[in-house]
Amino acid sequence: MRPRNRFNPETYQPEHFLWAFDSGVATVTLNIPDRKNPLTFDSYAELRDTFRDLVYVDDVKAVVITGAEGNFCSGGDVHDIIGPLVNMDMRELLDFTRMTGDLVKAMRACPQPILAAVDGISMGAGAIIAMASDFRYGTPECKTAFLFSRVGLAGCDMGACAILPRIIGQGRASELLYTGRTMSAEEGERWGYFNKLVDRDNLLIETQAMAKRLLQGPTFAHGITKTMLHQEWNMTIDQAIEAEAQAQAICMQTQDFERAYKAFVAKEKPGFEGN
Repeated sequence: MRPRNRFNPETYQPEHFLWAFDSGVATVTLNIPDRKNPLTFDSYAELRDTFRDLVYVDDVKAVVITGAEGNFCSGGDVHDIIGPLVNMDMRELLDFTRMTGDLVKAMRACPQPILAAVDGISMGAGAIIAMASDFRYGTPECKTAFLFSRVGLAGCDMGACAILPRIIGQGRASELLYTGRTMSAEEGERWGYFNKLVDRDNLLIETQAMAKRLLQGPTFAHGITKTMLHQEWNMTIDQAIEAEAQAQAICMQTQDFERAYKAFVAKEKPGFEGN
């Protein structure tokens, strides 16, 4: 039996970030603007749980994640997270690092495409959240840094050493992760990290517009595409081809596939419904 939805996207009210839902698109806004929207222990956990629950929320077809008032996310909160970490023992520290990694796992495992609208500061764990998204839109002013080495930590945080090289290449990722330096918006677009740079006033509008554009396509099949993009990282070419053969056969059983065929015959645009 399919698990029952844990929340209704129309009425969902998380405690540690803002949530809006409109016509299939959910918008998550990190909302501690006076500190450039840092993450706390509680917001980490609530984001993780929300993305896990989205597996079972059919009404949500795409997710936009952004930050309030001109910044995306400054990473882990210095007072709420960094200070307490200094006093934890190894077991407590491992519980924390596994929990933060679970957020990325949840983002990659939920079938809905996730689109990050990145303005201003995107640092540390904030950069990781954008990295783990499926699409990234930035502004010319945004600054991205995987700054773990600058606070005495390794660059291998929350999947960065696995995911970032696949986006921008091994050499560029190595430079950013070893040095912790800031990647400019122009570099990010040129290297393929950002899908597009948009002026600040239109950033959220364009990102949500792309989300709504995805909703016009076969959303069940989009979920399969996301799954295969994620799972094929660990496959040989032969394994990937077989997995895609099975995935495509599943999509060929959907009504959207039949709708597309009938629309083609009738020389009409297909009206996909996600089933």
